[in-house]
Amino acid sequence: MPFPPSSQSAAKISRRRFVAGTGCLAAASFVSPQIARAAANDRMKVAFIGVGGRGGSNLRSITATGLVDVFAVCDVDTRFAEGAAQAHAGALVFQDFRKMYDAIGDQVDAVVVSTTEHTHAYATMPALQLGKHVYCEKPLAYNVYETRRITEAAKEAGVVTQMGTQIHATDNYHRVVELIQSGAIGDVREAHVWVSRAWGLQSEAEAEANKDRLFVDARPTDVMTPPEHMNWDLWLGPAPERPFHRVYFPGPNWYRWWDFANGTMSDLGSHWNDLPYWALELDAPQTVESFGIPPHPEIAPASMKSVYQYGARGGKPPVELAWYQGSYKPDVWTQGEIPQWDSGVLFVGDKGMLLSDYNKHLLLPEDQFVDFQRPEPFVPDSPGHHQEWVSACLGEGQTGSPFSYAGPLTEANHLGNVAYRVGQKIHWDAANMKCTGCPEADPLIRREPRAGWSL
Repeated sequence: MPFPPSSQSAAKISRRRFVAGTGCLAAASFVSPQIARAAANDRMKVAFIGVGGRGGSNLRSITATGLVDVFAVCDVDTRFAEGAAQAHAGALVFQDFRKMYDAIGDQVDAVVVSTTEHTHAYATMPALQLGKHVYCEKPLAYNVYETRRITEAAKEAGVVTQMGTQIHATDNYHRVVELIQSGAIGDVREAHVWVSRAWGLQSEAEAEANKDRLFVDARPTDVMTPPEHMNWDLWLGPAPERPFHRVYFPGPNWYRWWDFANGTMSDLGSHWNDLPYWALELDAPQTVESFGIPPHPEIAPASMKSVYQYGARGGKPPVELAWYQGSYKPDVWTQGEIPQWDSGVLFVGDKGMLLSDYNKHLLLPEDQFVDFQRPEPFVPDSPGHHQEWVSACLGEGQTGSPFSYAGPLTEANHLGNVAYRVGQKIHWDAANMKCTGCPEADPLIRREPRAGWSL
């Protein structure tokens, strides 16, 4: 589907690049995985998939390093693709990332994926198979199976990877990890994570309280014509087919619908659960149980609670991690025993507590830690989440959120939703990607993609 010729900006894209970007090309011939080559003069040629919204932000941040040349841009919305092409002269332009991969071959060193959640794995896998470094927005993939496939493919490719959990690179998170891992509050057997965001299906009380900003909570029956600047079929990608409607596009509306995403848990869980997952060196949970209003077949919940049980890890004791979103909060919060932060992470140790958000943290009770001597820093400072990925691709340093780490974190977040949707405690067999004795969880762990799409 060519870009609309009437667009003024389209005229500024050369016909040679336009044809190369949208013409029918031979199917990709994937090579054996290999480490992507370093660009000449310590620069990288990068292809960007998804360049509007978060994708546009990633494009700006990564090119701001001064070490990247934009080789290609791709977006199902031609407004964003054309705008990015104008800003980066010489970049090839695509609307379908499958055709982009057909064209780029060995001409790029790395790929940045900033599409909607349900196409992350499908946009990322070809890059890994071609031996390209990859930056992918969070969550890493749409479900547990896709996440595991991407994690394994990245390991096999041996390339530099980074998931877009920008807060992971901040000094505050680094200092919290150091405090927990050095034993500042003793052994931690309990942790709580809560976020105030309440986007999704709401209870009657929540709906009344938020009626001025309530989204549609049922699949629309009317059919709308997609705007000329976007390809609805490409946007759907592997998701089940349904007619276009503005309740799905533009974002962030799509994020509430199970067919396209997994609500607050997979989105904000990538940022907030990251801190306890890292600090406590968690792996796969043993069990997960979730609570909330009855699950809706179409829409993720606004409010939900999930409780994870993790086993002992080396010299660390078992730990219970509880997640709260929307109206749910930890008892210690509702009883006023800790500061009333809208969102936070609370570690409970046998020598005290640590409360953190994105930018600050407290050791509690505060009077107990007045003379506390912090450990010498041992988590290396980051030059910035995007910079560390670019630098690592060019052979300097390493990333803080590689797929080897981000994959298991993403799987754990997805399992909170799986437990919620099946309505029972799940016992997780990580090796086999199965909820023991719960076959109804299988289609939530792995779904069959729409015809024409495969990993």
